[in-house]
Amino acid sequence: MKTWKIALTAVAFPLGIAVGIALTSESGTDALATGGALAAEAIPQVRPASATESTTQAAPLSTSSPRYTPIVEAARRVAPSVVSISVIKTVDQRARRDLLSDFFGGRTSSRSRRVPAFGSGFAIDDDGYILTNDHVVSQADSIFVADARGRRFPATLVGSDALIDIAVLKIEPGRIPPAPLGTSSDLVVGEPAIAIGNPLATLVANAEATVTSGVVSGVGRDMRESANEGTLYADMIQTDASINPGNSGGALVNAEGRVIGVNSSILSRSGGSEGLGFAIPIDRALRIASELKQFGRIRRPWIGVDPEVVSSDTSLFSSTRVRRVAEGSPAARAGLRTGDFLLSIQGRRIDSPLDFEVGLLDAGVGSDIDIIYGRLDGEHETRLPVIELPSEQAERVEVLTGLQLITVDERISVERALPVDFGALIADISDEAAYRSGLRKGDVIVAINQQRTETVDDAESLFRSFAGGSRILATVVRDGRLVNTFFGIR
Repeated sequence: MKTWKIALTAVAFPLGIAVGIALTSESGTDALATGGALAAEAIPQVRPASATESTTQAAPLSTSSPRYTPIVEAARRVAPSVVSISVIKTVDQRARRDLLSDFFGGRTSSRSRRVPAFGSGFAIDDDGYILTNDHVVSQADSIFVADARGRRFPATLVGSDALIDIAVLKIEPGRIPPAPLGTSSDLVVGEPAIAIGNPLATLVANAEATVTSGVVSGVGRDMRESANEGTLYADMIQTDASINPGNSGGALVNAEGRVIGVNSSILSRSGGSEGLGFAIPIDRALRIASELKQFGRIRRPWIGVDPEVVSSDTSLFSSTRVRRVAEGSPAARAGLRTGDFLLSIQGRRIDSPLDFEVGLLDAGVGSDIDIIYGRLDGEHETRLPVIELPSEQAERVEVLTGLQLITVDERISVERALPVDFGALIADISDEAAYRSGLRKGDVIVAINQQRTETVDDAESLFRSFAGGSRILATVVRDGRLVNTFFGIR
């Protein structure tokens, strides 16, 4: 679970539990223990149900009984598909750093420890695919799922996406019955909502999921200030069904007993449920799962515009305006121009660039989308294809150990809203390389030792010429401004 600040006394942490330490953690993962190293065997074991023991209720309940409510039926249908997820993660301790060794290129010492974490998930088909949150399984060394009978199965990570906070696991087919899946496209505020998951994970001796109920409090909810800036919490389902630590990745279900969302986060002062729970819409989650199963990653959508917020808009249109259009992009071919106002995408009203981003995300690469835009002569409608981000398709070159670059062109400049259309964009950088160089992912190297860097080839040539212990000056564009950083190359 992710938790956002809603007051000065609020905390920010995931929906997880710390083993034997506390029921919540402020660490940013779902359940990191704060003690010493823990082996996989240290994970508490659930009590397997006996052959005669019911895993969902003490005794059969007649469907004609007034006690047999839609909540009971929903739990009966979905609970067998919900699993507890336990993982082991290796966490690096703070490294001991020596200024002399840093200057002369020496090595730093570091320590790591293995810690357990927990969450929930549910089966989406008969082939053994399990849907959960990315933050439940990120950086996991090993993953196990436990069904309602307490049986544990090893799982492999098919793929995950931190931006959307969705991950797909795979176990042996036929072990977990798939959950009945619904749609999030027609949700009504006020309709019943049931959260099913394992908020206490394996800290208790029962394996079956627990059930809480409430209503759909809101739809299309955007988290403007997330505790995790690398995650997009937008167009979410809000519910007052109690969601607590350990529920991450569990199912949000409607009165028909069909999954409508993936429980993901809460707003809380205390770290526990306060009636402000949020779930990722199931339609989006399933589309992301399909991409992860097919490609092992998410293809980021793009049409070629750089939207901006107009702070003092006196026009009749929305406050989201096109700042730039990339030449040759789908948007350019469809007739969009700089200065146009984005009004709607796929029928969804655009009130901010975030609405536009979510619309693209839900449409996905390879689809065609309908956009309504406005200019001085009125409103216009166009249909255009969605393609993958140029930076995702660009060639990556590792010019130094742990440093991958791509050449910036006009398309990538529009994609990243960069003030330059040249240079070498840092597509990826290791923690060690970032510490030694002062460079960051997303920086654009525009000069090395005051020599202009137009492309990756230029950067590679200049780095090579200054290798061998020389200290160099790299000038980069970061957050729209120029920054200088000195470092050495061994």
